Amino acid sequence: MSSAAAALGVRGCHDTLGVGRADSVVVLLVDGLGMVPLRAALEGGGLQLPHLMEATGAGRVISAPFPSTTPSGLAALGTGLTTGCHGIVGASFRLPETGHTLWPLAWRDEPHPIAVQPEATVLERAAAGGVRVTSVSPRAFESSGLTRAVLRGGDYAGADSLGERVGATARALAAEGRSLVYVYWGDLDKIGHVHGVDSDEWRAELELVEVLVGRLVDQLPTSGRLLLTADHGMVDTDAADRFEIDDDHELRDSAVMLAGEPRMRHVYVRPGAEREVGALWAERLADRAMVLSREQAVAEGWFGSVDPDIADRIGDLVVVASGSTVLASQSVDARTSALRGQHGAATEAEMAIPLLAWG
Repeated sequence: MSSAAAALGVRGCHDTLGVGRADSVVVLLVDGLGMVPLRAALEGGGLQLPHLMEATGAGRVISAPFPSTTPSGLAALGTGLTTGCHGIVGASFRLPETGHTLWPLAWRDEPHPIAVQPEATVLERAAAGGVRVTSVSPRAFESSGLTRAVLRGGDYAGADSLGERVGATARALAAEGRSLVYVYWGDLDKIGHVHGVDSDEWRAELELVEVLVGRLVDQLPTSGRLLLTADHGMVDTDAADRFEIDDDHELRDSAVMLAGEPRMRHVYVRPGAEREVGALWAERLADRAMVLSREQAVAEGWFGSVDPDIADRIGDLVVVASGSTVLASQSVDARTSALRGQHGAATEAEMAIPLLAWG
């Protein structure tokens, strides 16, 4: 988003991705579209994906932020900041000032979104710079805490269907002046979670992404650009991959609070118990996960540059699943733990995302 805004001449934004100058830019975020399953689908044949095939051949692989999860990915896109600076450090995490767990995807009004993420978003900066800014996304997301925290700014065009999103984008591009349009598509992620990325259902949903891309390309003005990227990829798992944290009472009781998601857990412990609890988790999980202290994770750059005021949101321990391990918890997120498609960790399948361009 920062590079798109820079392409439109917004001050303070830098075109680090080489978008080039444009009068209109559409940024399409396809939730869950990792580069690894995308390439597998394209190489497998049998799918009619001419726009995606052409752009992937000339496209680039960029990295999702860590953790490879939707809240952190959308926050990085919307603010242009690292996870450790925008502060949306996972699918769930503890806010030290309240002592409670924040679930960004279920967030509404409390705590106040601007209190959690006060930095100006790219959309706000673009709108202040005279660019016509429009977000085209489901109606249900307009007033969500996550939208108001990391994607606020400009106009919001509620659009649920593919056709509505194409129509709203076309109207935004037809307006006078420079335009920045953000379009969100979440159905591919939903299908991947339920059926896996190596499934006929996921490949069929990818064909709808192709349709959406084609329709958006048709709306581009002569000086317009369409950029497609994602927030994360995904790995397929099965029952044998599940490590049930709650079944190990010593392990579960060692955590004062457990957050994150099944591929990346924030573990909050009693003051002074970090080393002891870290050793316990490392012993129990062995080669199924990497166990890092908060200090180690910050020093090694897992969360990028970290604002000291944000650091305590990160778990005292950061537990990152290896291979296709699922760090399941029936007490924390039973439904999510049972899903086939998972993400949040640091494998290539989860971290490698596309940057594709048309126009």
